[in-house]
Amino acid sequence: MIHARSGPVDPEPDISVRPPLVRELFLVAGLFLVYKLGRLAANGHVEEAFRNAGHVWDLERVLHLPDEGAVQGLLLHGHTLVQAANTYYATVHFPATLVFLVWLYLRRPRHYVWSRRVLAVLTGAALALHLLFPLAPPRMLPAADLVDTGRVYGPSVYGDTPADDSLANQFAAMPSLHFGWALAVAVGLVVATRSRWRPLWLLHPLVTLLVIVGTANHYWLDAIVVTVLLSVAYAALRPPARTHRPRRAPAGQAAPPATIPAPGAYASGTGTQVSGTGAFEAGTGMCASGTGVSGTGAYGAGTGAYGAGERTTRARLPGIRTRRTPELPARAPRAHARSGVRR
Repeated sequence: MIHARSGPVDPEPDISVRPPLVRELFLVAGLFLVYKLGRLAANGHVEEAFRNAGHVWDLERVLHLPDEGAVQGLLLHGHTLVQAANTYYATVHFPATLVFLVWLYLRRPRHYVWSRRVLAVLTGAALALHLLFPLAPPRMLPAADLVDTGRVYGPSVYGDTPADDSLANQFAAMPSLHFGWALAVAVGLVVATRSRWRPLWLLHPLVTLLVIVGTANHYWLDAIVVTVLLSVAYAALRPPARTHRPRRAPAGQAAPPATIPAPGAYASGTGTQVSGTGAFEAGTGMCASGTGVSGTGAYGAGTGAYGAGERTTRARLPGIRTRRTPELPARAPRAHARSGVRR
């Protein structure tokens, strides 16, 4: 009996589908440059951006969406909390996405290609919407009556004059790429990993949503629109199929052995034998019991006797001459002792 080796196996990444590193560096850098230039190209539409902001604010009230001021009121309860929210908004967006892509590239190359395509499609669609629909954030809208937490409490990533800001387009609120990228990162990790705790990755977009609304940088509709765009990207770009992964044996418990028959052994259901050194042909030379049990090439029948008139043949083995076993005479009936008189 041979025991198959079984144990916890962590499959290595499929490097055959990993894109060349230099090409990916240039590609990601190019996409980031297009992203920055696209946002700056949409800058300067001040009047249109404020007009659109009024329309979005009124639409949210018609749809009975929660007031952004309610979330901001929670942050303003503590100076440390609002500063933590501003820091999260300023520092997590790009680094988290970059670390996500690097980890996928090293450990899950198939998922890396898929997630990179999804992020590229989402970003391109968002840039097009920034150009078509400039939107001032709620922190600039007088009707919203919200606090610009970045400017008041710090840190802030925007300039003091939004119309002349050369580092970022402050009128590109719709849709929110902060939330879109965070959601794409979480979904990508949930799909690419197998831990039962992987749904916790969804806390990243949830915290991001509360931060972008609480700091008055985005409306609820900004997050809703980017979620719709991301859903379209996922519908167009299907994730890679999961590869089979052997089940891990529980700690302290040996894996069940796999029984492999010895070379030359054959299993039978009814009437054929299992032999390690020689196989018998079962034709008319079957055992009386109709079942054969092999150990060393011999088989036994019920009481070990052949049936009357039956014939057996030896197996045709290489180098051994085959002879026919003569027929056995019918056995005489047993003699029974009866009161000392023999019949």
